[in-house]
Amino acid sequence: MNIRSLTRGDGVVIGAAVLLFIASFLHTFDADGTNAPNAWDNLGLVMSMYVGGIAGAALIVVSRALPQPRKVIGLDLGQLGVALTLFAVWTAFWTIVDPLGPYSDSNFGDVGAGAGLILGLIGTLVLAGGAIATPLVPALSAALVGAPKPPTPQPYGGQPQGGYGYPGASQPGQLGQPGQQPYGAQPSQPSQPSQPGQPFGAQPSQPPAPQTQQPAQDFSPFWFAVPVARPLFSEDGTQAPIAELAPGTWYLAVEQRGATLVAQTQDGRRGVLQDTSGIQRG
Repeated sequence: MNIRSLTRGDGVVIGAAVLLFIASFLHTFDADGTNAPNAWDNLGLVMSMYVGGIAGAALIVVSRALPQPRKVIGLDLGQLGVALTLFAVWTAFWTIVDPLGPYSDSNFGDVGAGAGLILGLIGTLVLAGGAIATPLVPALSAALVGAPKPPTPQPYGGQPQGGYGYPGASQPGQLGQPGQQPYGAQPSQPSQPSQPGQPFGAQPSQPPAPQTQQPAQDFSPFWFAVPVARPLFSEDGTQAPIAELAPGTWYLAVEQRGATLVAQTQDGRRGVLQDTSGIQRG
């Protein structure tokens, strides 16, 4: 599960579920001089309104945190969760209309809806509203936990702070050893003694061989981070995801294929990132 894939609407759903859980322990109705019960004293009410609403919230959050959608009895987990939240609203409304329910034959006198029912109705309304409005309202569709900002560029010649997965970080075994030449540098040749018959300081008759240069590459590997969780597909063209790129983690782009990138994860897996919109380069 990827927590960074949750939205602000999911945060509203989680908050409403917490409110429902608290309301279930409060009195369902108020009666003069009577110790009124709470929702847990009425199994039908607590299961259909409170537990049903909390279960719907859990299904919605889990469905959006999973990398791939899951289905139960042919329905997506999110759709099933929305249906449970609507059923909880329906139960809360009719329970407010008749708060006594199974206690209607009891002598409670003047009876009104208690704090448990009032907060329960508010919680179910917020819960269902957040579940339905999240895909429709841009403010609720925004990420609950934003992706971290790219690292601040170091001044010329400055060394970046090390860390696993950080662009430019030193990896074990890559530190230079004394006496080793930098990558791509030509080894130094010992000075040749002067040839007989040549005056001191004269250039040899044979001109030095021209050094061959490697052709410049159009693409250079770079580090990047994704703004939201995105799947990484196999390089053979199949649409089966082999990994999921999570926000807040740096990945290495090793090749560009048109509008897509071939990315490498930190455990060495390579795949094609088809959606490259909004990526942050390191």
